[in-house]
Amino acid sequence: MTDEPKKPEPAKPAAAAKPEPAKPAAAARPAAQVAKAAAPQVVAPPPWWRRLRADPPVPIRMALGGVLVFLVFLFWWIITHGPVVERIISPAKLPSPGEVWDSISLMGERHLGDSIFDTLQRVFLGVGIASLVGVSLGVVAASHRGVSAALGPLVIFLRSVPMGALLPLTLILFSTGEEQKIMFIFLAIVPFVFSDTMKAVSLVPERYVETAQTLGASRTQIILKVLVPLSIPDIITSIRFQVGLALGYIMLAEEIDTPRGLGQLIMGSEREGPREHVYLLLFIIALLAYVIDLTLRTIQRGAFTWRRDL
Repeated sequence: MTDEPKKPEPAKPAAAAKPEPAKPAAAARPAAQVAKAAAPQVVAPPPWWRRLRADPPVPIRMALGGVLVFLVFLFWWIITHGPVVERIISPAKLPSPGEVWDSISLMGERHLGDSIFDTLQRVFLGVGIASLVGVSLGVVAASHRGVSAALGPLVIFLRSVPMGALLPLTLILFSTGEEQKIMFIFLAIVPFVFSDTMKAVSLVPERYVETAQTLGASRTQIILKVLVPLSIPDIITSIRFQVGLALGYIMLAEEIDTPRGLGQLIMGSEREGPREHVYLLLFIIALLAYVIDLTLRTIQRGAFTWRRDL
């Protein structure tokens, strides 16, 4: 009896793969959140008081300046407050802020408005001539160093001569008229305008000059269209500072044979009184310098918006 061959067992059907349960829609992250998470996080800069060379906001800057002025006047009031015999400083040397303020009523009799006009006219004429000469020579000297070498000794001489010694020189050369006062301001200011102009032109990056040369610009075109436009903001900054210095220098010139002027008023107040007018005139001069500088700086910032450091 032979063994019968075993029949192959029928293949079992493969079990159907069970589908995974779908995740609820609430678990899926929105595309906006995914994109936000993938984007680089922008770190906010630290506040201005924790950064070097950072300007505070305009209101804070004005408030800080106002606080300092208030503290100065408060200290002045403290040392001059009370009866004359009890004051820390004698009123003959330093009157109180109230006494200086009360003396304004007497200033109208001394032609203050005409004196301010005459002083500013002398200052603007002197600084204007010094700017034309100093800027022109400075640009040429910075572009051609041979001119700089030739003018160097004269500029050093004018910068080194004290203002008190320069005054007699202008009296010898120009007598005591208006020309003498204007030329005194001119000689006192022009060497500084010249030096600052040379520095501003020299600081223009060389790549701008090389680019202009590559485009075929001549030397004159490079000076007028590259060097001068890029250095003008710094030149104007120098002229702003020189106006403030000129307001101080003109006081020396106006003390000699001057019919009207702030310097003549200061000299008259020192000799004949009232002494309070000396301090009042100093505040007026400082206020004039501040208003002029603020006006020029506002114009400068509006004209050169690309310079954030002005």
